[in-house]
Amino acid sequence: MTSLFKNLGCLAVIVLAALIVAPAVDAQGLPGVVASAEMYQENCAVCHGESLEGAPQGVPLLGELRHGETATDIVTSIRNGYVDSGMPSWRDNLSNSDIRNLALYITESRANIDYETFNYDAPLLITDDIISSTLHDFRLQIIVSDLDAQPFSIAPLPDGSILLTEKKYGVRLISPDGEKSDYIQGTPQAYADTFTQLFDQEWGWGWLLDIKPHPNYADNGWIYLYYGDRCDDCNDASRAGNTTVSMTKLVRGKIADGQWVEQQTIWEANIEHYGATPDIGAGGRIAFDDQGHVFFTVGIKGQNNFEGIQDLSTPWGKIHRVNDEGGIPADNPFADRDDVYRSIYTYGHRSPQGLEFNFLTGDLWGTEHGPRGGDEVNRLIPGANFGWPLYSLGMNYDGTPVDYGKQLGIAFELSDIQQPVVDLTPSPAVSSFVITTSEQFPNWRGDFLVGSLKARSLFRFDIENNELVGRETLLEGFARIRDIEVGYNGDIYLLLEHNSGSQIVRLVPAD
Repeated sequence: MTSLFKNLGCLAVIVLAALIVAPAVDAQGLPGVVASAEMYQENCAVCHGESLEGAPQGVPLLGELRHGETATDIVTSIRNGYVDSGMPSWRDNLSNSDIRNLALYITESRANIDYETFNYDAPLLITDDIISSTLHDFRLQIIVSDLDAQPFSIAPLPDGSILLTEKKYGVRLISPDGEKSDYIQGTPQAYADTFTQLFDQEWGWGWLLDIKPHPNYADNGWIYLYYGDRCDDCNDASRAGNTTVSMTKLVRGKIADGQWVEQQTIWEANIEHYGATPDIGAGGRIAFDDQGHVFFTVGIKGQNNFEGIQDLSTPWGKIHRVNDEGGIPADNPFADRDDVYRSIYTYGHRSPQGLEFNFLTGDLWGTEHGPRGGDEVNRLIPGANFGWPLYSLGMNYDGTPVDYGKQLGIAFELSDIQQPVVDLTPSPAVSSFVITTSEQFPNWRGDFLVGSLKARSLFRFDIENNELVGRETLLEGFARIRDIEVGYNGDIYLLLEHNSGSQIVRLVPAD
């Protein structure tokens, strides 16, 4: 069983809300993962090897697979079998859920996904070597190192400097030559105390999350900051549980002489919707369009990971849109209703990790953590329902299908659920992304550069007419990529998260 826990999807923010309200279970909260590993050893190892390496009776499950390598392909192979080549059908011996969990175990093992360490301590070594890819060769250049182990966001500014949020401490300014400023004074308070530690990750309330300059920053100087607004003894949830609660809040301000000044509140939730789920459950991203709007994510910030997500009268599990000076746009999907959060743009989200407006096509996109399997890249259509917790392409970590509609008394048709443009199974713990228009990498124009945490990889997705037509891994097993941004001059920056000291690096064309 030791090798089992070297296989992980994206649990980092996926189970945290459930773990707050539920007692601990065996195998670090992953009984479905344990069961699927045992199922493989009992039923498959004799033919395919204990570590998928193959055996005299069967082919290895590593490398290229004759009948397809996706989880769906493997489900089909297990269910139907290939009798002519000696592979029996398992449809009469295993349930549909068992088959799906077994396929997930195989894909996770093939991808060396780590269920134990979240790769916080995997070596992080940046060299000057040229990295080859299909359309562009590049190398990596370190801008600054020795940052706090838990940064969240970077935001390039016109003068070449970079704003940085360190979740537990504050906002810094990184100069073009990599010098770190002191923390900007006067920003909303960041709290360093830790709620709990799970799988070597800290959870807390009152953290600083995304930061972005206004699209017209050069003229108006506005900077937008998204953070966990924290309080005690302030609502029913805090008093009933005698606990600290928080909710994400969006403000804007300006920086003058190292001070955060002229702060204005752009959006905040009703105090009764502040909860005990740690801030990381919100996803914490913001994005601007070209029509004077700002979007922001609120993931599983309720009392658990499923209640309230489908309820439009709560802010949880939603992408919101407001005017960039505050206020509700008249064309928001639910702007004419008084019984809902009128800022809601889309709903049915679990843990949104990236948010970007595509200025080439005029639509909004997001990345999202699923449960075990089922990370997503979504085109965010106004008013659409993205399914959580009614349906997911992934499975719960206890081995059951995602089907909370029965528990919540919500009936639905699958046609009511907006499906992802890109299904990422096994889950790499997808993170931030950009839709690049960098002139330094012209052949990537319009492509999605998508980071990941658990897989420590950088992906390039070619999406045309809202369909995935090409995929490439630019960096594999490299580093936990927390944020990706494009500078005003086309520089592409990566914020790398690491226990030994986080770093900001830049992609530099090889030529």
